[in-house]
Amino acid sequence: MDGAFYDALALPARWERTAYLAGKRFVDLAVSAAGLLLLAPLFLLIAAAVRLDSPGPAFFLHERVGMGGKPLRVWKFRTMARNARELAERFTPAQRREFERRFKLADDPRVTRVGAFLRRTSLDELPQLINVLRGEMSLVGPRPVVAEELERYGARGALLLGVRPGITGYWQVNDRGGLSYEARMEMELFYAGHCGPALDWKILRQTAGAVLRRACAV
Repeated sequence: MDGAFYDALALPARWERTAYLAGKRFVDLAVSAAGLLLLAPLFLLIAAAVRLDSPGPAFFLHERVGMGGKPLRVWKFRTMARNARELAERFTPAQRREFERRFKLADDPRVTRVGAFLRRTSLDELPQLINVLRGEMSLVGPRPVVAEELERYGARGALLLGVRPGITGYWQVNDRGGLSYEARMEMELFYAGHCGPALDWKILRQTAGAVLRRACAV
C-alpha cells in the first residue's frame, strides 16, 4: 500500500489533536480574561499585603523555560524577602542538599509571612493568568522549569517542551508531599505524552477541590 493510505488513516488523529488544541486555547483565553477582570480587587488586596509585609515589589517575574525552549518570565505574587539571594547563600549544608535534590525547601527561610500564606493557598499563582492570556502558558500543563531542571530530563526534555506549561498539572494534583523529584518528572512526562480534554478536565476538577480544602483549612 502506498503512503497516501497511511496518511489517510492518520487524518482523524491529526484533526482530533488540532481540535483539542484549539478548544484548549479558547478555554484558556476565556478563563484568563474573565479571571483577571473578576479578581482585580483581590489582586489589589494581595499586592498591598505583600508590600506591607516586607519591602519590595508586589510581583515577581521568574525566568523559566517555556514551550519549544523559549524563555518565559512567569508572573507570581512575591513570596520571598527582597534579599532572597543573600539568604540562599546562608543555606545550611542540609538545606543545600535538599534544594539541589528537589529544587525547593520544605521550610524555606526566604519566604515571608504573607508569602507562606499565599503559597499554602496557591494565591501566589494567580498572576500567571497573565501568562495564560498571552499564550505563554495554559491553565493545565507541566510546570515551567528552570534551565537547571531541564538538564535532568535529558533527551526527554523535547517531549516536556512540546506542550505549553500550565498553572496546574498532573503532578500537582497527585503529589501527597512525599514524591521525589524523579517521580514528579515522570508525571510531567506522562501528561505531555497523554494530554487531552478528559485528562485536562480531571486535573481542573481535582485542582479546584484541593484549593478549596486548603482555603477551608486556613
